[in-house]
Amino acid sequence: MRLVVGYLATPSGADGVALGIRLARSLNARLELCMVIPPDRTLPARVPADPGYDDVLVHQAHQWLAEALATVPDDVQASAHLSFHESFAQGLLDEVNRLQAHAIVVGASHDGVLGRHAIGTVTSDLLHSAHVPVALAPRGTRHHDVPRVREVTCAVGTRAGAAVLLRTAVRSCLRMQSPLRLVSLVSIEPHHHLRGDGRAVRERAVTHAQAVLDEARVQLQGDGLAITAQVADGDSVESAVRTLEWHEGDIVLVGSSRLAQHHRLFLGSTAAKMLRVVPVPMVVVPNSDGHPDD
Repeated sequence: MRLVVGYLATPSGADGVALGIRLARSLNARLELCMVIPPDRTLPARVPADPGYDDVLVHQAHQWLAEALATVPDDVQASAHLSFHESFAQGLLDEVNRLQAHAIVVGASHDGVLGRHAIGTVTSDLLHSAHVPVALAPRGTRHHDVPRVREVTCAVGTRAGAAVLLRTAVRSCLRMQSPLRLVSLVSIEPHHHLRGDGRAVRERAVTHAQAVLDEARVQLQGDGLAITAQVADGDSVESAVRTLEWHEGDIVLVGSSRLAQHHRLFLGSTAAKMLRVVPVPMVVVPNSDGHPDD
């Protein structure tokens, strides 16, 4: 198994590497640190426009990658790669195909709140086009010395279409030997399909969510996993997520929107709302398996 880390010589890049190390160690995977630079970079005004500039840029990129590689512990196998593309996101996707990687890991945007997610242009592009899971590191992940994944939370939702997400969660937990927490979010917002008045509406929503969780647990029996299930209830997705308890080393898996093309990601509204408040790494899974089992 290979994990591609989209690397920049920035704090965000360091956050991505830190999460990549944690996931690689847990999954017994190989880490591929990938930096993408444009082939015809516009020269800053202060840099002389001479043919040697490209060589300097490439040399500097290799140096940054070497420094990042030096931060990877000896118990994690890792390599560094430099490629050229106008689009950083597409360059990473090309590297995923070339290396036959199973996921992409990226850090949060530099202007995000510490301990929270912030989506920049590259991450947004990946979350609307990637054919493999995308793991998002909250800002400041580099400051947390967490060796392995402690528990996987799988947000199964209250609608159909969670089969691929559940399979991914189960495979990951079995490989990492970590417990699985199934969570269904209940939020009665103005546009909710169960909207109405009073306690009865919320009770129907909670009952529906619990039925989804019970069905998922039945499907997962016999896998040898430690499984728990929980309904998170709130007036909004954000408030429901805030009722959940999180620990260092936890990650959360969410599924791609139903609007996504086959084998592609598309960040749905529920996942986007979760992303605003969840304090742990989030992995967004495409709506269909991108790779065979390992």
